[in-house]
Amino acid sequence: MGGNQTQIKFILLGITDRPCAQTPLFVFFLLPYIVTLVGNVGIITLVRVSPSLHTPMYFFLTHFAFIDICYSTVISPRMLADLLSEDKTISFTACMMQYLTFAFFAAIECYLLAMMAYDRHVAICQPLLYVTIMSSRVCWQLVASSYLFAFLCAIVCTWCVFGGSFCGPNRIDHFFCDEFPVLKLVCSDTHSSEMVIFAFVTINVVGTSVIILLSYISVLFTVLRMCSAQSRARAFHTCTSHLMAVSLFFGSGFFMYLQPPSNHRSLDKVVSIIYTVVTPMLNPFIYSLRNKEVKGALLGCRRRLFSHWQHSRVVSSRT
Repeated sequence: MGGNQTQIKFILLGITDRPCAQTPLFVFFLLPYIVTLVGNVGIITLVRVSPSLHTPMYFFLTHFAFIDICYSTVISPRMLADLLSEDKTISFTACMMQYLTFAFFAAIECYLLAMMAYDRHVAICQPLLYVTIMSSRVCWQLVASSYLFAFLCAIVCTWCVFGGSFCGPNRIDHFFCDEFPVLKLVCSDTHSSEMVIFAFVTINVVGTSVIILLSYISVLFTVLRMCSAQSRARAFHTCTSHLMAVSLFFGSGFFMYLQPPSNHRSLDKVVSIIYTVVTPMLNPFIYSLRNKEVKGALLGCRRRLFSHWQHSRVVSSRT
C-alpha cells in the first residue's frame, strides 16, 4: 500500500440517505447494541461465577460471547454515529482497521461454532472419553489456534481489499467498510484479490460448515440408536441452541460472501444487519432461554444473592 493511500478519505453512505429516517433508525439500532453488550457480558459473568458451568461447552461459549461483543462493537458504534452525523467520512486507515478487525472476529466466530459442534459430538457420541478428549489444555489450544488462524486470514484479506490503487470515487455504498463495496472503488484489476478472498472465505465458512455438518450427522445417528425416548430428547435439546446460532450466522454468511461480486445488490445491507446486529443480540437469548443448565445457574445465582442480602440485613439489624 502506497504512502499516499493513507491520505484518502472515504464516505460511508450508510443504511439510508433520508434524514427523516435516521433518528428513528438510531434508536432502533441502539437498543439491539445495548442488549448485545448486556446479554453477552451477562453470559460471561454467569459462567465465571457458576461452578456447574465450568465445562468445555461453556468455556467455548464465554469466548463466543466475548467475540460477539467485539464483533458488534466494530460495526455498531460507527453506524450509530453516522446516523446522527452529517459528516460520514472515514479515513483510509480507519476503514482498513475496521475491515481487519471485522474479518478477524468473523473468522474466529466460524471456528468457535465448529468447536462447539465438535464438543457436542464428543459429549454425545463418546461420553466416556469426553473428559479426556476435551481436556482444559485441548480447549485452550483450540481457542488459541482459532485466534491465530483468524488473524492470518484477516491480514491476507485486508491486504487484498486495500492493497490496490484508489484514484476514483470514494463513496462506499454500505454502513461499514466491507470487502465488496470497497473493492468497487479500486482502480486497478481486482480479479486476483477477489479470488484470494473467495478462497479464504471458502476455507473458513465451508470448512467449518463441513465440520459442523459431520459432527451433527454423527450426533443424529448416535441419538437415533438410543433406547430411551427421554435420552433422545435430552440429547437433541442440548444441540438445538447451537444449531439456531449456526443457522443465523452461516446462512447470512453464505448469502453475502459465497456469491460473485457482480450479484451484490442493495439487499446486502439488510443481510449485513442480520449478522452484524441481529445475530450478536439473539445469541445470549438462544443460549440462555433454551438451556436448562444456564437457567439453573441463573436461579442458583439469584438464590445466593437473596441469601447474601438477607444475611446482610440480619447483620445490620444486630449492629
